[in-house]
Amino acid sequence: MKRDTELTDEEWQLIKPLLPRQRMGRPRAQDKHTLNGILFVLKTGCRWRDVPQEYGAPATCHRRLLEWQKRGVWVRILRVLLGQLNKRGRLRLSHGVLDGSFAPAKKGGLVSVELAAD
Repeated sequence: MKRDTELTDEEWQLIKPLLPRQRMGRPRAQDKHTLNGILFVLKTGCRWRDVPQEYGAPATCHRRLLEWQKRGVWVRILRVLLGQLNKRGRLRLSHGVLDGSFAPAKKGGLVSVELAAD
């Protein structure tokens, strides 16, 4: 049964070229299944160990989420998907939402914020 957290074939074709190439060595878990596992956790808020079996090992999903974050994959995916929305006239740049959380710095220490811009 296909879940609403799973990528469509069209979405997968857009995202697939943005993922790092497979290295030599033991067989790698399928990126599409792993990505669907990551999306499942992010959408449902479940624990990693509760990832459905069809998405592969929960540890693989979590490890790949972190690896792709370090490599900037998520930023590339976001840019491509926003570009697709813009092409279709569905991106409204006149509206925006800012969300944040605030926590006091321990003992009055400085808090630094990084903003990534290309």
